[in-house]
Amino acid sequence: MSLISICKQLEDPRIDRNKEHSLEVIVYIALCAVICGSESWNEIERFGICKFAFFKRRFPDLEKIPSHDTFNRFFSLLKPGYFELVFRDWVSELCGKYEGVVAIDGKMIRGASKCSKDHPLGKKGFKLHMVSAWAVSSGISMGQVKVDDKSNEITAIPSLIKSLDLQDCIVSIDAIACQTDIAEVIIENNADYILALKANQKNRLIDVVRWLDEMDGIDVDLPAYRSHYGKYITEEVSHGRIETRECLVFSPGKIMEAMLKKKFEGVRSIVRITTERLEVATKKLSVEKRYYITSLGLEPKEISEAIRSHWHIENRLHWQLDVSFREDAGRKVGNAAQNFSLINKMALYIIKQDETKGSVAAKRKNAGWNDEYLCKLLNKINI
Repeated sequence: MSLISICKQLEDPRIDRNKEHSLEVIVYIALCAVICGSESWNEIERFGICKFAFFKRRFPDLEKIPSHDTFNRFFSLLKPGYFELVFRDWVSELCGKYEGVVAIDGKMIRGASKCSKDHPLGKKGFKLHMVSAWAVSSGISMGQVKVDDKSNEITAIPSLIKSLDLQDCIVSIDAIACQTDIAEVIIENNADYILALKANQKNRLIDVVRWLDEMDGIDVDLPAYRSHYGKYITEEVSHGRIETRECLVFSPGKIMEAMLKKKFEGVRSIVRITTERLEVATKKLSVEKRYYITSLGLEPKEISEAIRSHWHIENRLHWQLDVSFREDAGRKVGNAAQNFSLINKMALYIIKQDETKGSVAAKRKNAGWNDEYLCKLLNKINI
């Protein structure tokens, strides 16, 4: 089923007498415009006017392109929760049941504003904070939730996890989510977790550091240690430096729950990642150690690769939204900001399906210049 067909399932928020353009026309034109580099409602309208013949072929009954006010009004009225469900149905159609690493992280959209009676044009200083789930191997956002104004990621993350099908996935989250209730929600959803520990979680970190650091200099491959300890080491040479990563796992099994001061549902192992970076030219050596708890067992290679892949959500989603899509520079208000964030994620995934050489920014320009290339992108995911 195409995205346009799925969009027809949406409840149109507009009054019937004000509907000059169908819901699917508005969504389709907005998505195409964003793929091609549009960042504002005015730019989307202008793009549509310039490409009227292109859209007329897709929608034969189209008489004129919606105005920028129409785009703004429609996406401001559209409930983000409904649009999110359409997005997830679309992802499910494209990817099927996903099994792999799911990285969860938050992002602030700094240009967004919040309207109210006292601030009809948006409240100064308001920040829209979204938490997203990123399917690492598929390279697609599985879903997003808005962090409530008077809350934080800790309360938003369980809501996101409960709304997704994460069975048989490995969920990786930064240190803010190292909470007992979040671990419990992940296990209840038949998934595994890898949760980071940092210095502000002093009591938990002290024990984990002690248990792992006391193994320095000991050969964990000896029979006495092999049943509870595992190690995986990789080495890379690039950009004038040698980087060695060691993943040390201590896995006593289910008794791990009793060993931690606070019970984490399903925890089986603790992990230390040691990264050594040697600058070849200067011989300068830097060492960094990071610690984690996980529901996975003695699987150092799988754990190491899952931890490293967590940064895909930063490099391949958030960075692209910030740099290629200039998301923080937008001045969207209310629901429109949240809905536009979802359109950006759709557009990014569509562009990423073209594996030919070139940056995301260059491919967006090419799509805007070349109707044939834009059709190629759209046809890849049956829009």
